[in-house]
Amino acid sequence: MISQTVEYSLRAMVALAYRHRRAVTVQEIARLSRAPAPFLSKLMQMLAKAQLVQSRRGQGGGFTLAREPHEITIWDIVQAVDPIQRIERCPLDVENHTNLCPLHRRLDQALAGVEEAFRSTSLAQLIAETGTDSPFCPAEGPPLLALSTAAVGTSGGQNKRKKTQRKRTSRRK
Repeated sequence: MISQTVEYSLRAMVALAYRHRRAVTVQEIARLSRAPAPFLSKLMQMLAKAQLVQSRRGQGGGFTLAREPHEITIWDIVQAVDPIQRIERCPLDVENHTNLCPLHRRLDQALAGVEEAFRSTSLAQLIAETGTDSPFCPAEGPPLLALSTAAVGTSGGQNKRKKTQRKRTSRRK
């Protein structure tokens, strides 16, 4: 029911909300969310067109949320990239159907429930529920704290040395 486009867009927006007010490059978002950077770049353009994100070029540039995390809902994101269409009239184009048939009424009721759940969930709520150093499951990518450290200037070589030192220490025990 949820397309890959929606999934990647939601992951990207959660990552931005987690690093609120910091510009995040497409490469950083792709690494964290495990989304292909070229596709993610197109999605970020769609999100910018929907005024959910802003972009800055140049050094220190990247994407930021256009509004506060509590003001952006899952519904906003979904509707920006792959809108959910409610069933308002007979999909079979039968003219004398003034009401939906039982099948289409049930389908629309399910869509109404999804819409309500998405409208009532903000990015801030999702971030508040994580309680970890990453907005995703550990298997979903590197912790955002590691990304923010890298963005501040910690080189990959320093990280590799620390990992090697930890491995050596654990072998000694």
